[in-house]
Amino acid sequence: MAKLDVIAPPVRAARTENAGGPAPPAPGATASPWIYRPWLDLLVGCGGISAPLLLAAWLAASHARGWAFGFYFLALIFNYPHFMATIYRAYRTREEFQKYRIFTLHMTVLIALTAILAHADFRLVPWVFTIYINWSPWHYSGQNYGLLMMFARRGGTSVTAGERRLLHWAFIASFVMLLVSFHTGVSNDPFVISLNLPERISIPARVAGGVLYVFFSGWVIAAWVKRGGWKGMAAPLTLLLTQGLWFVLPTALGLVAGSAVPQTRYSSGILAVLHSAQYLWITSYYARREARAAGNTSWRMGTYFVTLIAGGIALFIPGPWLVSYAFHYDFAVSFLIFTALVNIHHFILDGAIWKLRDSRVSSLLVKSGERGEVEAGARATSWLGGRSAGAHAFRVCVVAILFLLGGMDQFRYFTGTDEGNLPHLLGAASLNPYDSSLEMRIARAETQAGQTDGALAALGRAIEVNPANPVPQEARARALLVAGRYEEAYAHYQKMLARFPGDADARVNYGLLAMRLGHADEAIENWEKVIDRDPSQANAQLYLAEALDRREEHAVAVRHYQAFLDLTGRDAGDSATAAAIQRVAVTLELGDALARSHQTQAAIAAYRDAVSLARTAGNLREESLAESHLADALDSVKNLPEAAEAYQRALALDEKSGDTNAEAVDWFNYGQLLSRSKVEPRFAYACFLRAEQLLSGTPGPQLDMVTKTRRDAEAHLGGEAGGVRKNLDATLAQVKSLAGSAVVAR
Repeated sequence: MAKLDVIAPPVRAARTENAGGPAPPAPGATASPWIYRPWLDLLVGCGGISAPLLLAAWLAASHARGWAFGFYFLALIFNYPHFMATIYRAYRTREEFQKYRIFTLHMTVLIALTAILAHADFRLVPWVFTIYINWSPWHYSGQNYGLLMMFARRGGTSVTAGERRLLHWAFIASFVMLLVSFHTGVSNDPFVISLNLPERISIPARVAGGVLYVFFSGWVIAAWVKRGGWKGMAAPLTLLLTQGLWFVLPTALGLVAGSAVPQTRYSSGILAVLHSAQYLWITSYYARREARAAGNTSWRMGTYFVTLIAGGIALFIPGPWLVSYAFHYDFAVSFLIFTALVNIHHFILDGAIWKLRDSRVSSLLVKSGERGEVEAGARATSWLGGRSAGAHAFRVCVVAILFLLGGMDQFRYFTGTDEGNLPHLLGAASLNPYDSSLEMRIARAETQAGQTDGALAALGRAIEVNPANPVPQEARARALLVAGRYEEAYAHYQKMLARFPGDADARVNYGLLAMRLGHADEAIENWEKVIDRDPSQANAQLYLAEALDRREEHAVAVRHYQAFLDLTGRDAGDSATAAAIQRVAVTLELGDALARSHQTQAAIAAYRDAVSLARTAGNLREESLAESHLADALDSVKNLPEAAEAYQRALALDEKSGDTNAEAVDWFNYGQLLSRSKVEPRFAYACFLRAEQLLSGTPGPQLDMVTKTRRDAEAHLGGEAGGVRKNLDATLAQVKSLAGSAVVAR
């Protein structure tokens, strides 16, 4: 695993072992493989504490805010210092700085330039942040792998080149497992880009990764135990279990439960804390041994950790605050940029400085003696690290300032994430008013308090702070729509689309608003632009179809109705009730458009599809409506027998659903069909009579038309009408049981 992390494996180490047999025990290996104490090494260094902490994280998911603040605080004392530990190692002496100059200088300059570019162009931020999120689990895997190899060498385990490769591939397989999970489906975070892998690809890949991890790692452990017994296996086994808990288990649970692994929370949350604690455990040991080997008797663990915490704060917190205040730049975005790039710099630098093939690293981490072949290097900042009173006072002042800034940042985060607590949120904004995420939380709190103007003002400030971010823009547009301020929303969408012409959702919504305000041509034009850019936009296909249908361009509308049905059938399926009912309604619209464009047989097929879909969804009203439309289409092609049967099915469904208006319409239409057939006229009259009864409580044009038709039929029937009235129920029962073959045209 090239350049993974702490203690990366000696890929290019001298090949003293036989090609097919085990290598001799590592020189300097002793009977005790432990770094500090067995319990501490297993719990922290080998990640043994992972299981209870991961379980706690899962149980605390319902307390999202408290858990998030807990992680933010843990970042201050674990995550930030672990980055500083690498800086401490690489930049502390001129010797180390020069040795890794390409990373300590040139790569640092490149990272700094990237930070400037990302601040200048918001479009780069998701790419930078995505690299960080995807690289993180690779980095964590590398550290686990390197520590496993270190413990194996410290314990005297002989490792063949083939076994090392198998372990290498096992860790890669577990990493790929999680990476594929990250990229399955669309991203749930606007700052994380997903490959949107379909499950038909991702599921086999994840299963294969898990199988390979278990098989390869199990094979190697079995070989080690066979050669040397279980002695010295506690640490390697714990690290393999940790890797499984971090990468294999969450992915497996995701497969079983059908949920996605959250990219941002998982990479930068609990795993980051566990990894950082593990990192500080090994680097503190290395720093102590290095100092003692160089004859530095003044080195103290407490001083070392204070230095790391202060340095970690300096790496992450002052930058975003300074950029935000100096340039009125969005604090939340600046913090993401600094977080991503400091991490990436750490990943690169870490892979360079921690290698067991480095004689200094190997002598201090593999051998157990306190002395090694390590020389003291000259400090890169000799005065700052000196013992003079001025240097000491300066260091104390810097540390105090950094701790104060860290405390203020923690306080602002705590108050600024208190959703719904408007005073807390406004207090956080007073500390730094240039934060679009905070302004959006203020907007939500104002909305909950019924203060629409306050919410819109907050969203306006969020847009002003970061006009390149479409999220506040979309939020303000929705707020205007909810408030019924359609003209303002219309103007807002125009400005928004001028900046984000490719925002499909905004353009679709703008089209809806334009249609509502009477600008049908503008609506159609915008929906056509969306579809031209991305034909998979199902809603745009539907809205365009309906608009074209209303404009009597039925044949063109048919294409877009069909496109919508194809897309929703492929992407959403028919399992969700709401989606299924919508598909029934759209299939009916498709049938109507086909009928109006004189494609009657295709319309009949569409109506039959609608009947089937409605029956599958268990929606009686939609099924009845589909049967009614089918009957009408069959009637239009003179297929009276099948039309009569369709009306009979519709009436049965109407009675079950209790929809009296639909039942009245179906009785009336069925009566008209029967009046044109050779069946007895009394049957048609009974239908009209029943329709009139059902509509009697709702006067209006519909009832007037039914009454007129009933009177005409009654006049035509003459004296027989009275008998039908007296025996209406029996006559209607006969009507409902008429054989389709009996209903033939005159």
